[in-house]
Amino acid sequence: MKRHFPLSIFNFQFLAFVKKEFYHIWRDKRTMFILLGMPVVQIVIFGFALTNEVKNSKFAVLDEAKDDASQSLIAQLDASRYFDLEKNLTSYQQIEEEFKKGKIKLAVVIPAHFSDDLKHLNKASVQLIADASDPNVANTLTGYATSVIMDYQVRITQERKMPYTINTELRMLYNPQLKGAFNFVPGVMAMVLLLVCTMMTAITIVKEKEMGTMEIMLVSPMRPQLVVLAKAVPYLLLSVINIATILLLSVFVLEVPINGSILLLVAESILFTLVSLSLGLLISAGAQSQQTAMFISLVALFLPTIMLSGFMFPIENMPLPLRIVSNIVPAKWYYSIVKSVMIKGVGLQAVWKETAILAGMMIFFLTMAIKKFKIRLA
Repeated sequence: MKRHFPLSIFNFQFLAFVKKEFYHIWRDKRTMFILLGMPVVQIVIFGFALTNEVKNSKFAVLDEAKDDASQSLIAQLDASRYFDLEKNLTSYQQIEEEFKKGKIKLAVVIPAHFSDDLKHLNKASVQLIADASDPNVANTLTGYATSVIMDYQVRITQERKMPYTINTELRMLYNPQLKGAFNFVPGVMAMVLLLVCTMMTAITIVKEKEMGTMEIMLVSPMRPQLVVLAKAVPYLLLSVINIATILLLSVFVLEVPINGSILLLVAESILFTLVSLSLGLLISAGAQSQQTAMFISLVALFLPTIMLSGFMFPIENMPLPLRIVSNIVPAKWYYSIVKSVMIKGVGLQAVWKETAILAGMMIFFLTMAIKKFKIRLA
């Protein structure tokens, strides 16, 4: 004979289970962060980073005319929210030097007798030179600059009641064919090396604990520093193979040239690999389970690498807090190095700052990983 429970008892039991689940979620801080914190973080990052608009881009001016008309045009470009005047140049040779330093994205060249050409010929020309190592940004900036120049042309035509024409001549440095691979390859190198190396090493130490082999390591005569380093060596060797594969595919399949020193490029890639391995070891030393280590590696590294490295979205477009946060993303510095060495052909003197920052990150992450490993052994 079937037993029938009163509906009120069923509701009471159901509500009790619901209450129990709420308590479980409330006590699990990681789950609370995922449920309530991650949506806020993603909305803020995506809301400010996901935009095709380019703002606050640094540009330089070579004003060979130095007349009222040229100064008025420069002022109108600088007043635009898309541009910030970085430097006034004195010679044409300085233009590529500034591009190699990475301080500007656009150069505006105003020829001599600019004002006289407008007055007597009713036409003049302005040259726009863009850094096409990122073809999307180069196209966007030249488009913005052309629009500002056209607005200036309309304004002086209305003021002087004369049909003036200002022609813009475009020149794309480093990537005249505007191939997307020139920007894609450095970004993918940064993303692949960081994520693969970090995720692989993130589970090494915590895996020993879960498998019960930590005791063997405890009685080993090896010092903790050597144990941590020994776990990184195989992944370093495999990463060197990955670096060689990526570079070979880039040159022979994607037709992206290596304009700088290949030895410097490989050395910088190995340094970045060491940074990624050290970060993975730090995560592994602090995590309690392999799942936690993988979660931290994916969530804490994947989104910042995509959003805040400058690979997909220009960092200068973002608000100041996100620009500050981007400085702790290792991929940002490596991406800048690869673009400078591989595409622009610069040497170590142009990327020493980024190299020093990566070296500092490696030392910090590795030191913290060794320190945490010692604490776990205690």
